[in-house]
Amino acid sequence: MTRRDLLSSLLASPLLAQQPSPAGAPAPQPAPIKVTVNEVIVPITVTDDKGRFVSDLDEKDFQVFDEGKLQRIKYFSRDRGQPVVVGFLIDNSNASRLHWKTYQDAAIELVLTLLPGEPKYAGYLIAYSNEAELQVNTTTASDKLVEKLRKMKPGGGAALFDAIYMACTSRNLVKGEPIEPRRIIVVVGDGHDNASKKTLDEVLEIAQRNLVTIYGVSTVAFGFTSEGDKNLSRLCEETGGRVEYPLQGVYKDVSGYLSKPSDEGNYALKVGTGGYASALATGIFSAIANVAGEVTTQYIVRYVPDAVEDNKLFRNINVKVALPNVKVRARKGYYPETP
Repeated sequence: MTRRDLLSSLLASPLLAQQPSPAGAPAPQPAPIKVTVNEVIVPITVTDDKGRFVSDLDEKDFQVFDEGKLQRIKYFSRDRGQPVVVGFLIDNSNASRLHWKTYQDAAIELVLTLLPGEPKYAGYLIAYSNEAELQVNTTTASDKLVEKLRKMKPGGGAALFDAIYMACTSRNLVKGEPIEPRRIIVVVGDGHDNASKKTLDEVLEIAQRNLVTIYGVSTVAFGFTSEGDKNLSRLCEETGGRVEYPLQGVYKDVSGYLSKPSDEGNYALKVGTGGYASALATGIFSAIANVAGEVTTQYIVRYVPDAVEDNKLFRNINVKVALPNVKVRARKGYYPETP
């Protein structure tokens, strides 16, 4: 039984229909509904020691452990160009002002790369500052997202966690989610949050329950740090994604950076010059290529776990590949029961 079948059975459940109460009696409280997850879906990325994608593996090369127990793989795929629904979450807070045009261009390039106009690729746009706002609902038309992105201006706080919660609960779904197409979120921001009603743990749980993989394109510039970086890293790593840092390598090859002060600031490559713009463009292009490449080069494994005997709320997954010097990324686990 797939998650789609489970959802259909839920919608048909008599527990969802409330019976009328006698006059003056308090309305009955609905009984909590729990559905056991029969099939676990695990997108997997494998890279070599130089960060290059390893895309020629077979099912026999993988071992999947659920709470330490080896599982029998029921479904395996390594097809490129797998259908996905991508949520673009854009940090529209005051923290984005310094390099806003750069971030804006990066977000537009991401949209155009991941939504090429084919029916199997869909996406939606959420901007977050003091509040999270759904700017464009789920669509295959990249121009709708680009138009909104061009009009955005930063200001206010950052409600990142509320934006992730909205992505998991308040948009139009595509038929077949989350099996085909899969669910991806790309956060363009620095990971800080000072305005959300939801907490990091709450949104991490709902992302894992919704089988979402989160990627980050960090907006933290070279030489700076962000207190939100740990948030972004945790969101990505525990859902099977990773963070790209396109602005961190701008000066890595510049001799004497941070030892040559100047009146307008300590910039080895002067802001507004061709060298600076070229360095930024190179970093952004590389980050976009890495995210897009990973989304389309993942292996997909599905398995039916053994009966849950210990009633654990969260079950851990460990994926191993029978090759030396490779890095394997997959989500850390899943919730066997969905409320």
